[in-house]
Amino acid sequence: MTEGTTAAAAEGADTLTRLEQEGDIAADYLEGLLDIADLDGDIDMDVEADRASVSIISDTGSRDLQKLVGRDGEVLEALQELTRLAVHRETGDRSRLMLDIAGYRARRRTELADLGAKAAAEAKSTGQPVRLDPMTPFERKVVHDAIKAAGLRSESEGEEPQRFVVVLPA
Repeated sequence: MTEGTTAAAAEGADTLTRLEQEGDIAADYLEGLLDIADLDGDIDMDVEADRASVSIISDTGSRDLQKLVGRDGEVLEALQELTRLAVHRETGDRSRLMLDIAGYRARRRTELADLGAKAAAEAKSTGQPVRLDPMTPFERKVVHDAIKAAGLRSESEGEEPQRFVVVLPA
């Protein structure tokens, strides 16, 4: 191995270790919240796309975890921010951790990818920009990725919380 390859491998291992530490801190924090709320759930940790990913799942299929998702994922977003703050408090570093509860975010990702593909098809067929409804940063990212995969460009416009995606025709 060359010196550059060795340094890159060491940096990758350091990043993985840091992200695994973020996941551990987040899991401890979320387990505490589940205990306080008297909710049953298992914590699953992973590293995906250079960020820690933590999921709360239920073996029983209980609807109790839906309370932690809330309407349109509002409670999930708040819990994700609280969890990121808990990680920041422990590490001193900003976290990009992603939280999923009861598979909500995974299902939403599929819906948004479909929405992005349909919007791209509409922009291609009409030659006109397509404006979508306001979305969270996570939702916009998924839509932008789907539009890029369809071979078009997109951009976000507006101010939070009314920021939305515009699909640009070719």
